[in-house]
Order: sequence, then structure tokens, then C-alpha cells
Amino acid sequence: MSDHTLEVSGLSAWYGEAKVLSAVDLRVEPGEVVTLVGRNGAGKTTLLRSVMGLHRHVEGTVTWGGADLGKASPDKRARAGLGWVPDDRGIYATLTVAENLTLPPVTSKADAWSLDQVYEQFPVLHERRDFPGTKLSGGEQQMLAIARVLRMGSRLLLLDEPSEGLAPVIVQRIGEIIRQIKAQGVSVLLVEQNVTFASTVADRHYLLAQGRVVESLDNASFQSRTTELLEYLGM
Repeated sequence: MSDHTLEVSGLSAWYGEAKVLSAVDLRVEPGEVVTLVGRNGAGKTTLLRSVMGLHRHVEGTVTWGGADLGKASPDKRARAGLGWVPDDRGIYATLTVAENLTLPPVTSKADAWSLDQVYEQFPVLHERRDFPGTKLSGGEQQMLAIARVLRMGSRLLLLDEPSEGLAPVIVQRIGEIIRQIKAQGVSVLLVEQNVTFASTVADRHYLLAQGRVVESLDNASFQSRTTELLEYLGM
């Protein structure tokens, strides 16, 4: 798994009898930030969950570094280097920041960030290291959720709506963090409704509609169509 490339091919997914993804193809190269953009209900979160193995009613293939993850459980995918950051952030509310960072197991000693690295990149977490999760702001919880999977050694972050509900200054900081992660060779597959934010962090974008990829855009093309995309998304 040395090349850390994610490939999704012909991925379809169902909830009961309802088909929510249909033959999705996508690719994320090492150190690349790729966004999934679409209206609510387009299947973006289901796609992330399917890649992580959290949604099992699927067909198609997911490979990571050339290895087929089709039968791998979520914990095996995490040990392989996939890091899940859900939209609710998944913070352990009664544990301190430091405990949230150190409780999950390190999945790759070669890739895991040390606590010193985490605190250097996220100084607010160092300041709040003895605070319980319930005492953190939304932005601080988002930083903690990202830092936690980096501490584990994840090489691909699956981020679901990291800017949702955050103040513009915090969204800007989250963008800086994503660019710093990218500079260190970590890949990101990002679900994002904020078109402007997505255009500041991503290399490429997949536009989803009704469970299908309808377009793949480089960032220059994406930026040139911002007004059209905002209208399409109803924003």
C-alpha cells in the first residue's frame, strides 16, 4: 500500500430497496484534496461511509494502494490508513482533549503524528488539552476530530462537511489545516456544500446528482463556474 491511492469503481449503494449511489467512479491520488459536491440527498455522505466500510449494502470495488477493501471491516480500513471524520465529529464528550487524542490506537507508527506534532499544528488543542469535549466550541471539536485521525496515522482523511455551522474565521482556519495536511502528503476526500471554501482547498471536484457523478472538474474550471454551482446547489 505504498502509493496510497484510492480508487472507487462502479460503486452502487442501497438503503433497503432505495438505490442511493449508482456506478460511481472516482480516484484520489496521494497528497490530493478532492471534494464531493452536490445537493442534499445526492449520496455524498453515503459514498464516504461506503469507502470507510460503514455502509455495507454496496456493489462495486474500493481499492487503497492497490488492495481491494471490499470485505474489509471499518477497523481494518482504519488500520490500512483511512481516517473517518463524520459530520457530527464523533468527539468523546466526557473525555479530555488529550484523552480523545490518545485513546484511539495508532494504526501506523511510520505515519502517526506525535502529540507534539499535533499540538504544534493545533495550538488551541494544547491550550485546551485538559478540557472535556463538552467544553469545546464547534471549531475546536472539528480540529480535534481531524487531529485524532492524524494521531492514529491516517493517510487518507474522509471529511464530511467540516465547515458546516462554523464561523467564517474558523472555516478559514480549517482550510489552512487541510492545506497543511496536503503539504505533508496526506490525501483528503471531502464532502462540502460551501463552494467557495471547497475551491480554496481542493485540487479536483466531483459533482454528484441523484447518486451519480455527473461531472469531474479541475479547480480552475470549478472556480470559473462558482455562480452556476451556487445556483445549482440552491445557495
